[in-house]
Amino acid sequence: MKSKILKIEAALAVLLMLGLFVGCQKDPYDGVKSNEKSIENFTMGEGFTQIGAAVVDRTAGKVKVKVLVEEHTDFSKVRPIIQQSYRASVFPNSGEQVDFLANDYTFKYEVTAETGELREWEVEVEPFEETITGTYDITDLVVYGGTGPEYGGGAVLSLTSKPWIWPATDGPQVELDNKLTFTLTGVTPTGRTTGDFINDAGADGLYADFTYILDPRTDVNHFYRKLPKGEGTWERDYTTDVLTLIFADGTRVNCSFLGATAEDLGNGFTKTIQHNAFAFALNGTDDWSAIYSDYDKFVKKPRRYWVEVKKN
Repeated sequence: MKSKILKIEAALAVLLMLGLFVGCQKDPYDGVKSNEKSIENFTMGEGFTQIGAAVVDRTAGKVKVKVLVEEHTDFSKVRPIIQQSYRASVFPNSGEQVDFLANDYTFKYEVTAETGELREWEVEVEPFEETITGTYDITDLVVYGGTGPEYGGGAVLSLTSKPWIWPATDGPQVELDNKLTFTLTGVTPTGRTTGDFINDAGADGLYADFTYILDPRTDVNHFYRKLPKGEGTWERDYTTDVLTLIFADGTRVNCSFLGATAEDLGNGFTKTIQHNAFAFALNGTDDWSAIYSDYDKFVKKPRRYWVEVKKN
């Protein structure tokens, strides 16, 4: 019993000595002042929807931040949250109201290091507007397809230009009175815009059945039913220029939302877009035995598909 007590006392003595030793150690950084004077992070503060993280260029002393323009957005009354270097100070202070409209969406901050060294930083706000919101009329459905386009097997054709290959009552033509409405609901933490959309069937109340009715009869809805019927949601990634349409059952379809342009398709083929279009990459299969036929272009080897629209 006595030996146990001695061991405990010895252990306590060692711990006490260690404590005294550590307590006497000098902080190696004591008295050393930091000369760091950077903006490490910048957010726009309450009331603003920021698109992604701010881009901090430490070499140039600049910060760029992209902000969604909404109905209530007022860039003259911003209270940014700023994270500066360790032991540095920033002026104006983090959370202090500043005006980004007075100098063309830029504002200059001063960051002072612990040593007293000062550096000026320029923060630039880039107003961002989601271009897809609104209501659109579908004006055309167009496909580029065909095996061996370098040998004349390709073509750019409207789906409605060949009415005899589709169902008479609900072929592609019934989509041309449809209205598409896109609304914005938010922004993801990674800066993707998100929203809801409605594909209204229009006055005829019909959605197309994309079935090739000639021989061999073939269901090609997997190629051309890219816009969900009724309601769905969407997500847009501006870094990759990809718009994702999400069906009610969770199916996701990627496309590009294009403005007025002329696409060079190669082999002497082009596609001119008058207003806007949803463009989809299709993955058909070459069929040299069917080259030059409508069956090949629409069914076997469709390559690219556009739903052309005009904004109301």
